[in-house]
Amino acid sequence: MKRGKYNASTYKLFETITLFAIAMAFLESLFVVYLRNIVHPIGSPIFNLELARETATIIMLACIGILAGRERHEKFAFFAYSFAIWDIFYYIFLKIVLNWPPSLFTWDTLFYIPVKWAGPVIAPVLVSLTLIVFALVIEKAEGTGKKVYLKLSEESLFIGGILVVLFTFLYDYSKIFINGVFSLSGQEILQLMNAYTPTTYNWTVFIIGELLMILGIWMICRRYAKHPK
Repeated sequence: MKRGKYNASTYKLFETITLFAIAMAFLESLFVVYLRNIVHPIGSPIFNLELARETATIIMLACIGILAGRERHEKFAFFAYSFAIWDIFYYIFLKIVLNWPPSLFTWDTLFYIPVKWAGPVIAPVLVSLTLIVFALVIEKAEGTGKKVYLKLSEESLFIGGILVVLFTFLYDYSKIFINGVFSLSGQEILQLMNAYTPTTYNWTVFIIGELLMILGIWMICRRYAKHPK
């Protein structure tokens, strides 16, 4: 196998995962369209349905990684790739069907697990693009024919960057949860979260997280470009 090149089976695998994730994004975008046409106050059965939908989505994407990858790092790479394709095309299909979001800086609710996540649409899209690059770099390293692994420093930077970015999505609603956990009922906390919409996003922390992820990817690229051992 020529060093650093993808073989035909790898292209086929990425093609299959991409098609699955795009189809999944289309189905989920239609499901969200249906939900948005229903009055669904937080805490209602529809909210519970949203939690179930999100959980099922992550399980499906994780299954892709488990089935497609061989080693732990490759399983994670395929999961990251499928998650990223799904996330990007989810917004593409919402734009086509609903003409939403009006801009990439429109705020969106990203997840509800374990609390509500929120951020401008462009933020998760940028993270998804970074995840795609990470997955392609891992598979390119696999194409060298050498045993591929992640050093602790590389893995720590990449995962650390993801956690820093997640902090920016979770901060506002986690603060509401922590402040109310000892004084309010679960229903009251959910109602507060539903009524609250953040007005500012911590771009500084987000950029730090992205740079950590990119640095981890760059270190992997440099190591396998020079001496893939």
